[in-house]
Formats: sequence, structure tokens, C-alpha cells
Amino acid sequence: MTLATILLATLLAGIGSVWLAALLGFGLLARYTQHMLSLAAGALLATSFTLLLPEAFESDVEPSRLLTTVLACLIFFFLLDKAELWHHGHEHHHGEHDHAGHHHHGSAAQPAQDQGLLRSGGWAVLTGDTLHCFADGVLIASAFVADPALGWLAALAVLMHEVPHHMGDLAVVRETSVNRRMAVIKVSLAGAFTALGGVVGFYLVDQLKAYLPYFLVVAASSFLYVALADLIPQLQKKLSACETLAQLFWLAMGLTLVMVAAALAHGSHAH
Repeated sequence: MTLATILLATLLAGIGSVWLAALLGFGLLARYTQHMLSLAAGALLATSFTLLLPEAFESDVEPSRLLTTVLACLIFFFLLDKAELWHHGHEHHHGEHDHAGHHHHGSAAQPAQDQGLLRSGGWAVLTGDTLHCFADGVLIASAFVADPALGWLAALAVLMHEVPHHMGDLAVVRETSVNRRMAVIKVSLAGAFTALGGVVGFYLVDQLKAYLPYFLVVAASSFLYVALADLIPQLQKKLSACETLAQLFWLAMGLTLVMVAAALAHGSHAH
């Protein structure tokens, strides 16, 4: 009975939060599509700095090991970007020369670079989201093993703090997908790993506890890289005062939504 309950709770928290985020991001807030990347940057930064990293550093693992993991992950995602750009540039190498053999450094090359960044950015977000969701599932399973009531509170807390985070994920993945439905499917598949984490956590909760801080740190690193290397550079363009204020507003909204959700989730844990 406990395993079936864990599966139900983790599916509701993992996939339900994605669908609710899609309803808000693609439905009620669809008219603000241009601002969703600003919200995504804020949500990813807040998720990393106020949720994942603090929780990882509360463990018994040496901070130096966790920070080394962060560094290794950031370098890995940087190299992934380089590989994507090199591969894409190699494919289009002949198309970037005119009849006289001159190489074009302007508009022809830039879209290729942007597409490479977007592809790797979406991949990094989905990788981090998958690990984050798996860790959430293990945490929910741990709570259910201790006390079923605590397990449901943990699932509710995950649902609450994942909605604004998934709004950011969907905004990034939408840029790399054919349409909104495909973006929702991709993020939903990552969300489904909450259930896998719940099942694995139910059977191996004691053994996996030692690795949870590393799951959290890898997830945080992927979100940080996408926010700082992909999203924020796209926002660094010359805009009017009103457009700049709108950018800052949605960035602040992403930060605030995740931080408020985290505070409410911690409050529900306390009760």
C-alpha cells in the first residue's frame, strides 16, 4: 500500500506540477511569451541558490566536494556548448562562404551559434530537471516511510515549489522544441522521474541518502549554467526604459515565485 501511495503522490507532484505550470505559462500568461525567458532566468537562479544548494550544503558532505562538483558540472556544460557550436558550424561551413570564397562573420553565422546555444541550453535544463525530480522522489519516499502524513506534506511541498520552476523550464525548452505540446511532453518526462525516484527511494532510501546532495548540486549547476550562460546574455541588449523595466519585473517575478513557494513549502514541513 505504501509503494502505491508513493507512486500516486510522486506522479501528482512531478507531472501535475508540469501541467499546472503549462496552464499558467502557455495559457493564462501566454500573451507575455516574450517575458517568459526573463521569468525563467529568475526561477532557475532562485531554485539553485535558495532551494537546491542550501539543501545540499545541509548534508554531512564536505562543502569543498560539493563546490568541486559544481565547478566540474559548469565546465562540462561549457564543453557541451562548444561541442554543439563546433558540430553545427562544421555542418554549415560551406554555406558560410560566398562565390569569392570569403567567410561571412555577420548574420549568417550568428543564428547558427544561437541555435547551438538553445539546443544545449534545453538539454542542460532537462538533464538538471530530471536529476532534481529524481531527488524529489527520493525525498518524498523517505517522508512516506517515516510517516504517511509527512509524505503527503512533502509531495504538496514539491508540487508548490516545482510549479514556478517548471514555468521557467518550459520557457527554455519551448525555444528548442517544435511546438508547445512537445515542450510539455519533454518536461513531463523529466517530471516522471519523480515517480522513479519514489520507487527507488522506497527500496534503497538508506543507501541513496548519501548521494542526494550530489544529485541536488548537479541539478543546481545545470540551472545556473543555463541562466548565466544562455538566458541572461539574451537579455543583455539595448532596450527602452519601459522594456528594461519589464525585463527586470519578470526576472524579479521568477525569483519571487520560487522563493515564496519555498517559504510556503518549508512552512508546511514545519507543521
